[in-house]
Amino acid sequence: MSPGPYHNPSIETMDRGELDALIDERIRYTVKYAADNSSFYRKWFKEHGISPSNIQCHEDLLELPIINGSTIREHQSPVTKDFEFKTGEWNDIFTIHETSGTSGTPKAFFLTWEDWERYAEKYARYFVSQGFGPGDKVVICASYGMNVGANTMTLAAHHIGMTIIPTGKCTFPTRIVTSYKPTGIVGSVFKLLRLGNNMKEQGLEPSESSIERLVVGGESFAEEARSYLSELWDCDVYNNYGSTEGTMCGECAEFSGLHVSEDMVHLDVYDPGMDKFVKDGECGRIVLTTLLPVGAKCGTLLLNYDTEDTTVVLTRKQCACGRTHMKIMNPQREAETFWVAETPFNRVDVEKGVFQRENMEYLTGEYEAFLYGGDDEGETVMRVSLECLDPSACDKRFVEENFLRAFLRYKKRLENAYHDGTFKVIFNYTAPGGLELYQIKGRPKRLVDRR
Repeated sequence: MSPGPYHNPSIETMDRGELDALIDERIRYTVKYAADNSSFYRKWFKEHGISPSNIQCHEDLLELPIINGSTIREHQSPVTKDFEFKTGEWNDIFTIHETSGTSGTPKAFFLTWEDWERYAEKYARYFVSQGFGPGDKVVICASYGMNVGANTMTLAAHHIGMTIIPTGKCTFPTRIVTSYKPTGIVGSVFKLLRLGNNMKEQGLEPSESSIERLVVGGESFAEEARSYLSELWDCDVYNNYGSTEGTMCGECAEFSGLHVSEDMVHLDVYDPGMDKFVKDGECGRIVLTTLLPVGAKCGTLLLNYDTEDTTVVLTRKQCACGRTHMKIMNPQREAETFWVAETPFNRVDVEKGVFQRENMEYLTGEYEAFLYGGDDEGETVMRVSLECLDPSACDKRFVEENFLRAFLRYKKRLENAYHDGTFKVIFNYTAPGGLELYQIKGRPKRLVDRR
């Protein structure tokens, strides 16, 4: 049980110098463990002329080559006979998991029971930092299948005395809320929005329910979406970022960035365009390395793994909450970033335009956007489809002006392209249930490039 505001105070509040020394110790052990237990890493070190014993600290780690999702797929079945990233004997493997496979063949990950405990430790730290503890009842709206998150969140709950309601989705009957009176829900922004709207349709006000806090996990989101969700439910909304690969970060009650459990996962930020790691405060891609305690076992580990998500290291100084572990900005998926008029923008930028507070008098928050090549060379068209509470009553001009003002802010070249007609934004309005994404199974893509 947690004695107070920390789940593991000796680690979470460790002095920066001691924490850095612990990280270096675990880097040495992890690199040796990889070389001893993975056929991929044995060949990888040899091919690159690297002696694992020379990797002694964080700075040495930065000199290693970078791997990515394609590297994993190219060294697992059916491409290869064996799963070459597996680092444990079969009698040590507790479970097998896969990524969603939205960007190709699912990547396989093998977890020992010790891996489960480490995953759960990360979640437990973030739950406690968000105010959860003994007596809380939390609905988990994430898959309990091959996804590792829901399972290890449930184990984390056991460690801190929480009760889990494992619905696995947000389409559960409202009696779950009225009968069991949960104090929290974990889900995506849109799952939580839909649940709240379904409750209102049944005459139940989400803001008057037993819910005391919400946790959004698994995707980046606009702050405007968080604010509206918080208003709808009348509670705080926390941000957790996690992946099957092990990058779990969580926001504490200070709401000033996501803490990284640096003793269990090492996070660097890399600029692939310049082929170098960037300084704190600069944006780049998240590169992670699994960190194992000395003597620990692991089913799959990653060294210098490019997650293809972008972030900024905000600070390594002690947080006002007392935690000393670094904080990063809410990550965004590189696959959801597109370029128009020499300007990058992300799905989250589109979402910012949708969730302008004044717009939410007319919209449900559900949307989808598509990029097309225009009739003229060099012309780009973005069609934004917005789901309305009542299309006939929607002040469309008002919504569009709010959207464009927010979306184009701080994007001068894109704004110029919009005004000179080389970048066009057209709007489409639908009744509830009218978007294309409702016809597609699996996780919907909100911003799609059809050029």
